[in-house]
Amino acid sequence: MNGILIIAHAPLATALRDCALHVFPDCASGVQAVDVLPDEAPEASLTRAQQAMQRLGTEQVLVLSDVFGATPCNVAQKLGDGVTTRLVAGANLPMLLRSVCYRHESLEALATRAQAGGAQ
Repeated sequence: MNGILIIAHAPLATALRDCALHVFPDCASGVQAVDVLPDEAPEASLTRAQQAMQRLGTEQVLVLSDVFGATPCNVAQKLGDGVTTRLVAGANLPMLLRSVCYRHESLEALATRAQAGGAQ
């Protein structure tokens, strides 16, 4: 099963995770959140994100970020290799809920479902 890591401007990542847990309380171990703080160095955010990925304990991770080109997304890009991780920007609640529902699918399929969920 794929892990899901949300990296976004504080407090969005935690708020999205909390909403997902409200709907799917059993997904707590498979969804992690990293809030990027306004005055935090990108290196510190990257360290916290790496730790969150390790807590997921999965080989493959879908990384969701809020704004393409902003610090959270830039940090997320440094986490991934494109093989065991996929990054989708523009994170919103429908995207996250869809992702939680389809965590069992391949990482490529999960990223596609996340994009569709966010757009629909």
